[in-house]
Amino acid sequence: MENLGMFLPLIIFFAAMYFFVIRPQSQQQKKRKEMLENLQEGTKILTIGGFYGTIEKIKDDELTVRIADNCRVKMARFAVESIVE
Repeated sequence: MENLGMFLPLIIFFAAMYFFVIRPQSQQQKKRKEMLENLQEGTKILTIGGFYGTIEKIKDDELTVRIADNCRVKMARFAVESIVE
């Protein structure tokens, strides 16, 4: 019984770390992965570099994005920060 009293603060610490750090981070990674997998042509996006654009073509993990009239760039799928509504 005394051993449990010694380890109780340690157990509470690890439980708190799981619920406040590890679990939210894994949920955020899951949502990002799902967002990247569901990208479609015509979707308006914001890139990690801060550019707004529209996806014109998707080929595996490579996107062709129109960021201005007559200005298209190829980028990796993971460079998409978010979808712009």
